[in-house]
Amino acid sequence: MDTNIAYGLMLVTLGFFGYVGFQAATEKELDSDEYLSARGSQNWQRIGLSLFASGMGVWILLAPSEVGYYGGFWDVVGYALSSATPFLLLAYVGPKIREKLPSGVTLADYVRMRISRPMQIYVGVISILYMFTFLFAEFTVIGVVMERLSEVNTLVVMIAVGLVTTAYTAYGGLPTSLRTDRWQAWGIIWLIVILFLLLFGNDVGSLISDAKAFNPIDEWSYGSISYMETFASGLALVVAITAAEMFSQGNWQRTWASEDEKALKKGAFLAAGMVMPLVFIMGFLGTVVAGQGLIEGDAAMSEKAAAFFYLIEDANILILGFFIVLGIALICSSADTLQNAIVASISRDIFDGKVNLSAARIFTLALIPMAIYLAVWGVKNGYSIFAIFLFADLLAAATVLPVLLCLWEKVHRKAALAGAICGILAVIAYGIYEPATSYEGIKQYTMYLIYPTMADPAFEGGAISPVDGGLTNLWVFVWALVGSGLVTILGSLALNQSNVQEEE
Repeated sequence: MDTNIAYGLMLVTLGFFGYVGFQAATEKELDSDEYLSARGSQNWQRIGLSLFASGMGVWILLAPSEVGYYGGFWDVVGYALSSATPFLLLAYVGPKIREKLPSGVTLADYVRMRISRPMQIYVGVISILYMFTFLFAEFTVIGVVMERLSEVNTLVVMIAVGLVTTAYTAYGGLPTSLRTDRWQAWGIIWLIVILFLLLFGNDVGSLISDAKAFNPIDEWSYGSISYMETFASGLALVVAITAAEMFSQGNWQRTWASEDEKALKKGAFLAAGMVMPLVFIMGFLGTVVAGQGLIEGDAAMSEKAAAFFYLIEDANILILGFFIVLGIALICSSADTLQNAIVASISRDIFDGKVNLSAARIFTLALIPMAIYLAVWGVKNGYSIFAIFLFADLLAAATVLPVLLCLWEKVHRKAALAGAICGILAVIAYGIYEPATSYEGIKQYTMYLIYPTMADPAFEGGAISPVDGGLTNLWVFVWALVGSGLVTILGSLALNQSNVQEEE
């Protein structure tokens, strides 16, 4: 597409969302609580659309098709399920936590109430690391997407998106993000419906045949919806992404933004029902690309990550224009949520609610330069978006059970903190048990902390590979979950028993 048209569509889309955001910000005076929580202001439809829009970042255009390109049936199904399970878990856990802590903003607020301030800080740090990784991954993806659609300067795109979303988010906080989410959600829905009608309006039978076929030219790709040997990998995706999304404070902010527990539950079910089929279809299209053999086996990782775009590379200017608008809408919907959520976690969890609104706005402004820097580095080095997400997922998986066990009345604060730390140590223990033999020294035992993607993660640029029947190493996540959970449960029982004996 002509670069002038691409820049024009980008600016118009950003201008629209900027206008909507600033209009929402000027409607009423904001205090710190309203800025971070928009407490009790959203009905179930608004919450559902907001959860959908904030969860459906521009990653949807790359990561599912990348999984489909490399994996088999269960990888695609697992990724689709994993997009919905965090909302289903939120529907179950969210109302309970909201009822016990009506004044909360983040998940770590509840952790502090149940356990301790040190555990709140630990959970806050993990949440910030996860969300910031998600944020720079989103900027990486929009760089790849715009590079595929036009010859625009990806750095210019990243800076423009960063400036606009940061401006209205810093000014209006969560209420602004919630308002733009509704527009973004409906825009995403209609654009995707139109685009899928264009893609599937031709020969559906040929698409299905291509999806069933194995990749004829890339030895690292199964790329077939008929390949059924990836159950463990698909299960790992469900575990990893469900655990990670528990630390997305954007979801928890919306827990308290809901007008009541019923609105939260219905909204979470709505978001789950919308996102799961979308992710499945995008993953399915990745297997179509693999079956058609459209990507050379020695192509760069960024090329394989953008598998979906091979289906539309000969599309007319109208379809390419739709995708530019869609890409900008998708990154705006996730970036503004992540920026505000990181600020909420910094403000509440790290600084104990002692920073004012001006400081929160400064935090928001400070996030973007580093995120863009890392995104440019990621695009330049061709890193796998899927692998970047999995690194963040592993950090969360090592901490999620100690956090969820806060709902257990017998949990002990010292045991929960020890359990969270031991979740990370358990991954290293797995590395000692099953070393990454392509590395030497300490790297043999620690590489799974960075690349939990395969039996032996020794591939340039964090490349993923279907070694041993799947994209994701299930056992890395199992060890993280079991290690953290066992230490928390057994430690709580032991410490509670010790306290009883001391009292006697």
